[in-house]
Amino acid sequence: MVRPEHSSLSVARQCRLLSISRSSYYHTGVGESAWNLALMAEIDRRFLETPFYGVRQMAWHLRARGHRVNVKRVRRLMRLMGLMPIYQRPRTSIPAKGHKIYPYLLRGVMIERPNQVWCADITYIPLARGFLYLVAIMDWSSRTVLAWRLSNTMDVQFCVDALDEALGRYGAPEIFNTDQGSQLTSWAWTQRLRGAGIRISMDGRGRFLDNIFIERLWRSLKYECVYLHAFSGGRDARNGIGKWVDFYNNRRPHTAHGGATPAGVYRDRLPVSGPGLRPDLHPTALVA
Repeated sequence: MVRPEHSSLSVARQCRLLSISRSSYYHTGVGESAWNLALMAEIDRRFLETPFYGVRQMAWHLRARGHRVNVKRVRRLMRLMGLMPIYQRPRTSIPAKGHKIYPYLLRGVMIERPNQVWCADITYIPLARGFLYLVAIMDWSSRTVLAWRLSNTMDVQFCVDALDEALGRYGAPEIFNTDQGSQLTSWAWTQRLRGAGIRISMDGRGRFLDNIFIERLWRSLKYECVYLHAFSGGRDARNGIGKWVDFYNNRRPHTAHGGATPAGVYRDRLPVSGPGLRPDLHPTALVA
């Protein structure tokens, strides 16, 4: 959060550290029209099914559904939603200005235990009137959701808040893998990881398959929760998503674990002690 009264950091400097533009900080915004919100909801549903759709393909899809929409509008809405189509090969792209991109560390690595690798991602959550962004942090081995946060902006702080919660509750992983989104390559995010002694891994740009487990989480969340409830606002969404995450972690059988729950697998596989682990969390229950 930007604090204009800060004694040593100017507003401009704080905005750079948080990876937001100064104009975004001062801009109050008027929200999206009902039509744009309807388009965004349809784009979100389609993108879950066809994550390889680019702007033109998405525009063709919307027109086939009866929406008179041009490519320019679709491009703006997809950018607003943080959607990027996947590609069969890594695509060379320029990250956010000044953000360091770290190499992908998971190629050929056997991920067999909790807290070996964590991952994080951000997705779009439609509301009855408006939308929010959701970040989740997941343990790769067990698929347990360790922490999550909602925000009405793409400010990096809600991501850092979720990271702080996960580190405080479960200790530090050996490796943290993300995509190259500007929030997850920002100084505030990467410095928090480096300060905790965590090795940073980043997917090839446009390669959602490198972070596929959390992408599958988004699909389950949206079809089992978000699309079944027209959340009226942030509080309603927070309560509904919180109940679903608790169900997912502690009661929902997971196919990859032969019907065991993610939280159960996390507890059963967690070593009694080791670097970055919290022995006091074993074998207590996980509550998201």
